[in-house]
Amino acid sequence: MPDLAAIHHIPGTAIRGQIEAVFTAWGVPSETAAVAAEALADADMHGVDSHGIGLVPMYDVRRGEGRLNVSAVPKVVREKAAVALIDADKSLGHPVSVMAMRMACEKAQHTGVALVGVRNSNHFGAAGYYARLAAKRGMIGMAMTHAPGSAIVPTFGRDAVLGTNPIAFSAPAKVNQPFALDMATSTVALNKVRNYYRRGKQIPLGWAMDESGQPTTDPGVGYKARRVAPVGGTRELGSHKGYGLAMMVEILCAVLTGAWAEPGEVDAEGRPVKSSTQTGHFFLAIDPNRMRGGDEFGQDLDRMINMLHAAEPADPRLPVLVAGDPEYATFAERTKTGVPLPQSLLDEVRDVVSRCNAPWMLG
Repeated sequence: MPDLAAIHHIPGTAIRGQIEAVFTAWGVPSETAAVAAEALADADMHGVDSHGIGLVPMYDVRRGEGRLNVSAVPKVVREKAAVALIDADKSLGHPVSVMAMRMACEKAQHTGVALVGVRNSNHFGAAGYYARLAAKRGMIGMAMTHAPGSAIVPTFGRDAVLGTNPIAFSAPAKVNQPFALDMATSTVALNKVRNYYRRGKQIPLGWAMDESGQPTTDPGVGYKARRVAPVGGTRELGSHKGYGLAMMVEILCAVLTGAWAEPGEVDAEGRPVKSSTQTGHFFLAIDPNRMRGGDEFGQDLDRMINMLHAAEPADPRLPVLVAGDPEYATFAERTKTGVPLPQSLLDEVRDVVSRCNAPWMLG
């Protein structure tokens, strides 16, 4: 019997190539497949393992259910100088999101600030990828998405009502790496609970709940129940703040774009669900030079980051970090060592690969 928890280190280039090969075999246009594969492999390389190649089996299920249109052509349905709305036509969420953030940055070059919304989309991977795209262009970037699949239990509630609704924010410094915040509005991303299950590890108490709304340390129970707490975990620790942030994301990504649909169906456990193709995204780009001019913004951000890095740590072994530091360090490490993937995940991906007759590229 193979050890399902055994870890294999796979180069990021192989992961990107494998994902691209699968998407192409599904019928996704080659350029679109490459953009999506880059976004997913980037997540693995930066240590966001819940949003990398591990999502491919889930996407395969959605494709089989008709929830993913592999030949979709997203269209701009409304556009003004500083705003635009794109209908994704049930496409993969990654390419249309790259398209939207690039459009927001191009508009912001002329207007100073611009926002682009996307509706009728699908899961778009890691929100931080799109915020960092803006930072690479010298822009402050924000990226958010809501999720039709309910996962967050509202404060004082028992059942999940909102998705994990992530928020990403990135800002370019002059010398330092961009500040890069990427967070779910839940205590943890639901896919991270699944990753713990794949690795045979217990989850910390407070991450997830069982079907009765009680905290659990069993990742299989938590993932099956699809119940996670808002950031804060409990009312006493501020879960109402995470709940409020999740609502903010829902408003910007779903209500503002026209992607919100009131729950009208229930799943096997009787929980309300929204349309699986009503995923909406929100992208914002700000040109800091319109406010400051020249390199002043980047220089001041460098000073702020340097100040935080120089802050005295409570434990000398744990220096003060800023958002993005752990991911940048992981990227540097995995560039040398490869991405650690458990055998259980490789088996899931191999099954997808064999069924679509794509070449196997992961060892």
